[in-house]
Amino acid sequence: MKQYRVGIVGATGMVGQRFATLLANHPWFTVTALGASARSAGKTYREALGSRWCMPSPLPENLSEMRVLDAVGDAETIARSADFIFCAVDMKKDEIRALEERYARLECPVVSNNSAHRFTPDVPMVIPEVNPEHCDVIPAQRARLNTRRGFIAVKSNCSLQSYVPALHALRPLGLKKVLACTYQAISGAGKTFATWPEMQDNVIPYIGGEEEKSEKEPLKIWGRLENGVIVPADSPDVTAQCLRVPVSDGHMAAVFASFEHKASIDQMKEMMRAFQGEPQKLGLPSAPSQFLHVFDEPDLPQTALQRNLEGGMAVSVGRLRPDTQYDVKFVCLSHNTLRGAAGGAVLLAELLCAKGYMD
Repeated sequence: MKQYRVGIVGATGMVGQRFATLLANHPWFTVTALGASARSAGKTYREALGSRWCMPSPLPENLSEMRVLDAVGDAETIARSADFIFCAVDMKKDEIRALEERYARLECPVVSNNSAHRFTPDVPMVIPEVNPEHCDVIPAQRARLNTRRGFIAVKSNCSLQSYVPALHALRPLGLKKVLACTYQAISGAGKTFATWPEMQDNVIPYIGGEEEKSEKEPLKIWGRLENGVIVPADSPDVTAQCLRVPVSDGHMAAVFASFEHKASIDQMKEMMRAFQGEPQKLGLPSAPSQFLHVFDEPDLPQTALQRNLEGGMAVSVGRLRPDTQYDVKFVCLSHNTLRGAAGGAVLLAELLCAKGYMD
């Protein structure tokens, strides 16, 4: 496979750090540029991080002495230094939109962890196993941006990664309505227990903007490509409630769903276990061999036990059973900074490379 030079923009934040660990020994990607805020510019990555490194594995030695550039002021230098960038900056949404479009217009594709462009109609928002066909909107986006190589692709909200794939496997039954309650780890807010001690022994029943994203984003993911834009699906009806819980990593969801066509619980389990997406068929480096792990035990999945399945890139499903108001209810789990954030973005980049969009 062709080798690609990669930049991490927003390299000092939690998701940026996760990108650094995932890319340190990637078979296709070599990090050649690190971007962060102006206050970090000119420092080595180790100096810019200081005491803020919060990954369980050590800071990669091959990146520790790399000089950090200003993500905004040095955009042209970063764009020249990389075949594409991963973007995980902490800025205002309109500033992120402008920065990502700037990199795209500099002919440097952007794979974004940010939400700023998720509802731009010609920007694909992709869970690689679920809607890889949305990448086909990129030529229309390039025409709008007047670019040859440059474009923006985004991953969806981190909590959706836990349960939308399980629902997608059941879509042949005619998915009508969904209720999802998510229980989200503190790393989703870029925090650890050391930096957010008030989360210990506590639950906060509010995450700003999260419920709106959870109700709208699945419809774009399940939408159709038409006249150079992605048109969101009309159904299913989705309602969500999102809570922050005292867990370091791992987003869990309690899901209720109804369908046009009936199927037994065993049939639903088999549909999930048999589901494979394009990453599995292509053998992409970050793809889990078994995407959906379905458990029969009544007390699984558990966050501490299953969040790291297949390098944190698998989705766990359990407690499938009939419901009195909906057809079925079940519990899902995924690692929010791996499958849900940096890992999902790396897998999306691998898909884009395999499809030729990075060439």
